[in-house]
Amino acid sequence: MTKEDIVLVIKDIIATIAPDEELSGLTLSDPLREQIELDSMDFLDIVMELRKRYGVVVPEEDYGQLASLESCANYLEPAMAGKEMNIGV
Repeated sequence: MTKEDIVLVIKDIIATIAPDEELSGLTLSDPLREQIELDSMDFLDIVMELRKRYGVVVPEEDYGQLASLESCANYLEPAMAGKEMNIGV
């Protein structure tokens, strides 16, 4: 899976968790919590959805690596290499 694919996956997960949020204007580098309303439970839901859909386990000490779409893609790329996108679940 490419970094661009991972960004689409993260956006899809966010759309599932926070369906009222407008995601089209999200930037890659700005922290997600500054761009849309995500609380700590929403963030945990994102982490759990990554585990459910892709078997990717993100240790709590690495949560800071998931602050922006860009940092998500960079962090998750090795773990998601070779996995198929699972959009709209």
